[in-house]
Amino acid sequence: MSTQFSALGIDSSLQKSLTEQNITIPTDIQKQTIPILLNQTEDFVGLAKTGTGKTAAFGLPLLQLIDKENSSIQAVIIAPTRELGQQIHANLEVFAKYLPEVSVISICGGTPIKPQIERLKQPTHIVVATPGRLIDLIKRKAISISNANYLVLDEADEMVTSLKDGLDEIVKELPKKKRTLLFTATMPGTIKQLIQNYMSKHVVQVESDMETTGHQGIDHQYVVVEPIEKLDVLMHFLTIQGGKRGIIFCKTKAAVNKLAKNLAINKFSSGALHGSLSQPIRDRIMDQFRQGHIQILVATDLAARGIDVKEIEYVVNYHLPDVYEVYVHRSGRTARAGAKGFSLTVIQKEEEHEIQDFEDELGIYFQKYSKAKPEDLAENNALLWARKVFKTKPNREMSPSLKDGIHTIFHHLTKEELVDKVLANYLEQNATVLPNLEKQKSKKKSRH
Repeated sequence: MSTQFSALGIDSSLQKSLTEQNITIPTDIQKQTIPILLNQTEDFVGLAKTGTGKTAAFGLPLLQLIDKENSSIQAVIIAPTRELGQQIHANLEVFAKYLPEVSVISICGGTPIKPQIERLKQPTHIVVATPGRLIDLIKRKAISISNANYLVLDEADEMVTSLKDGLDEIVKELPKKKRTLLFTATMPGTIKQLIQNYMSKHVVQVESDMETTGHQGIDHQYVVVEPIEKLDVLMHFLTIQGGKRGIIFCKTKAAVNKLAKNLAINKFSSGALHGSLSQPIRDRIMDQFRQGHIQILVATDLAARGIDVKEIEYVVNYHLPDVYEVYVHRSGRTARAGAKGFSLTVIQKEEEHEIQDFEDELGIYFQKYSKAKPEDLAENNALLWARKVFKTKPNREMSPSLKDGIHTIFHHLTKEELVDKVLANYLEQNATVLPNLEKQKSKKKSRH
């Protein structure tokens, strides 16, 4: 049992499940939040970076505060994406392992609604929902949240847009006497307005060590590229990373698709994730990423919410984000649970002055990443070409006569001679490496 969680007021049933998950030391946001939620009644705002344990900070007290004798919905947790909603639900299920009488369900979009409607006919204490699906179920009169004591808005800064039109509809279904708990990684003006509009005047606010927690262990660097070399620089970086797991962020769905296609062509173990993909495809890609079957995820900002993978070793900002807070969320995908992380931002010359703005606003320091030399980029492209050749499946439809003719041409060559000739042919067709090749030839001639 964890004496540290016990000191915060967490009961033995929850402590037992935490111990089984090797969770014994509370994070800073958990230390500050849990006693307040258990012992006070005011509305609450928790400001903490991504990956600091916010789900347990509100989830453990909620599970403990549930009235098991009351079968109605007592807590509504709203998340910006289905992925994050599923993650919260999964965590709560683990925490509640030894509380079988407490019922937690997920009612997020992207999955059939009828099974959810059927499930809601059974006793339910806590629902984890995305805004759109919750409103849909309310309109169908398939859910009643009129007795809920708690409304939790998680990652609120990521769902201001989706909540803008729907929060009024959700709040009017809740009792006036309820407790609202809001968690956010940043505090832009839109969140301050939301707090003012939907929370009481007596709000308790805690702030986890924002100066260090969100960026602790992250090495922030940037590289300046010409547009024509941007993809080559990225692929050189990815080659250096080897089998490490990372996320590349793009601004738009179109950019995600284009980059993912280029990486696939060059045989990188990668997948694309954005909002326009069907839910089954998104689920499959996320499962492949979590299980390590693919090493690189190319994603939009919102689609990446809910990715709780501790072994993400680097993040690449293929496009500089427009908003400072978005950089916080992106870089926060790495260096989770105390691990070290790396965040590389790829920019063009005219954007370089913006790095100073990000440093000043976020209180972090960017080092300049040493860009690969043209000959190194060309060499890496040659290696990628060789990998593509190696992974190309044989064409079984080739005519026997053509195959025999080609075999006749090459049969007298050794493997080493064949590789030399194929590589020479590649170099002749790729002008970017020829100048360097000619320099090497001239140096050899001058020595003799």
